[in-house]
Amino acid sequence: MKPRMFILIGVVTVIAIAAVIVLTLIFTPEENPAFAASVRFANAAGLGQDDIAFELLSDDMQAYVIDNCPDGSVSACIAAYTPADWGRLLREGAAVYRRSIPDGSAWDVQLVATYQFGQGFAGVCLYHRMEQSASGDWRVAGWSGFVSCDEPNSGIHGLRRDDAPNRAP
Repeated sequence: MKPRMFILIGVVTVIAIAAVIVLTLIFTPEENPAFAASVRFANAAGLGQDDIAFELLSDDMQAYVIDNCPDGSVSACIAAYTPADWGRLLREGAAVYRRSIPDGSAWDVQLVATYQFGQGFAGVCLYHRMEQSASGDWRVAGWSGFVSCDEPNSGIHGLRRDDAPNRAP
C-alpha cells in the first residue's frame, strides 16, 4: 500500500472521530430543559433535599405530596418506595437520563439511578411526566417506578401506564 493511502485513511478516521465527538456534545439529551429538570428532581428527592425537589413539582404534584407523603416530604415518599436494603441514592448525580417519549407538549422521561447497596449494576428505573409550567420552566407532573430495572415492565413504556408501580398521582 502506498503511503498516501495510509495518510488518507488516517485523515478520514480523525474526521470521523471528531464528527462523533462534536455531534455528541451538540445533542446531549440532558441539555433539554425538561430532561435536566427531571434529573435534578430525582437527585434532590433521592438525597433528601426536599426544598429543591418540592419546587420542581407541578402545583398538582405539590398538593399530592402534601396530602399523601409522610410529613409532606417528597423524599419520604420516594424513600418509602424502595426497599431499605437498597440504601439511599448513592450520591449527587446517581440518577441519570435514559430515554424519553414526547407526548404532545409534555415529555415522558425515564431515568436510571444507582443506590448504595445491591442496585448499582441493573439500576433503579424511574419515570417522570414532565410538563411546562405557565412561567416556562419544566415541572414533574407525575412519577412512577422506583423499581429494579431487572423487573418486567420497568422500561419507559411500562412505567408510563396507569397501573405502573408507585404511580403518583
